[in-house]
Amino acid sequence: MLPMMLVISIVMGIVPLLGIAWTIATGTVTTVDGLFMSLILLTLSAVFFLNAFWELRDRGALAFLDKKKLAAEATPKVTTKVTPTVPAKVALENKDSKPKESES
Repeated sequence: MLPMMLVISIVMGIVPLLGIAWTIATGTVTTVDGLFMSLILLTLSAVFFLNAFWELRDRGALAFLDKKKLAAEATPKVTTKVTPTVPAKVALENKDSKPKESES
């Protein structure tokens, strides 16, 4: 069963969309008042739908949208650390004891 906050957010997100449909149906969307009414109603709808999205995400209902977690679960977790070993004799041979002089 859906929690009450999620249901209220979805219903309150749909109601402003019905107001926009009413504004379009009556033909007042072409006026300045109708334009600003539509923008305000879209903003209200977006806020409530964003709240519903966050509620669904917190409950784990939108886990299929998280591609990083799915990719991490698909890859194996076994990793080995490889450290190169260089013999001490080779390391000492590569080290210059005297700096080279320039020819100029």
